Amino acid sequence: MKKFELNTFASADELASHVADAWLDEMERAWRAGKSHCVALSGGRITQKFFVSVVALAKTRKIRGGGAPSFPGNVHFFWADERCVPPSDPESNFKMASELLFTPLNVPENQIHRIRGELSPDKAVEMATVEIRRVISTAPSSPSPPPPEEGAGERRSTASTSNSPPLAPAPSPLERGEGVGPQPVLDLIFLGMGEDGHVASLFPNAPAEVVDYPGPFLFIASSPKPPPRRVSLSYAAIAAARQVWVLISGAGKGKALRESLDFPGKTPLARVIELRQKTLIFSQIEADKII
Repeated sequence: MKKFELNTFASADELASHVADAWLDEMERAWRAGKSHCVALSGGRITQKFFVSVVALAKTRKIRGGGAPSFPGNVHFFWADERCVPPSDPESNFKMASELLFTPLNVPENQIHRIRGELSPDKAVEMATVEIRRVISTAPSSPSPPPPEEGAGERRSTASTSNSPPLAPAPSPLERGEGVGPQPVLDLIFLGMGEDGHVASLFPNAPAEVVDYPGPFLFIASSPKPPPRRVSLSYAAIAAARQVWVLISGAGKGKALRESLDFPGKTPLARVIELRQKTLIFSQIEADKII
């Protein structure tokens, strides 16, 4: 069964522009259908370029909210992970999104559901969990995507970012996009990947209580990458999402990406791929450094 689709780009700018255009398509499609669009954002250098591209394309395309007084009310923002720091701290993923995405697009505060990193980790996890369940349980749900095609995996090289066709939805492994028990189902999660193959704040060699954590958010007490204290989406929440898009850019990541795509992989990204029916990967790493 096909587990991933790999799209490669010549530069980080091309990658960011292509994914931004595809995401705006997703937003508009949900808006026209009267459906919610609940998304989790990540941090990282490629995300900065991505946010800038989203703002520029939103204004060029005149998408509702692009430079208008209000942003589409069906879009709600969560986080794949956050550092345990105040929202004004330079390390805060919220701060970056606020400056580069929310402020330029006039996103209302009631559509932004940040992880409160300034609180104690237990309280931050509790509040984030209550909030995501509240919002997703009351929002209109998106229709379930069709099942994926058979195959081990697909690799594509993307030469141009203009007039790209809509990307096929990547379905959740959970039937009809429904979570197990109270697991909330996000419409789209954006992830990056580190040099060690980590995603969100889920790192290699994590203990079983992290790997098997059943709730949507959990506290990571000792991240090997500073700052050490973080709140992250769980593997269970990532597996349950309707779509997961992974943006990978930067030197030194080819080995981790190759190990993640080869079955059976042992990296956190490999675990995400195995947990899901399909994951979309957008990489600036040259194909001959991956395969």
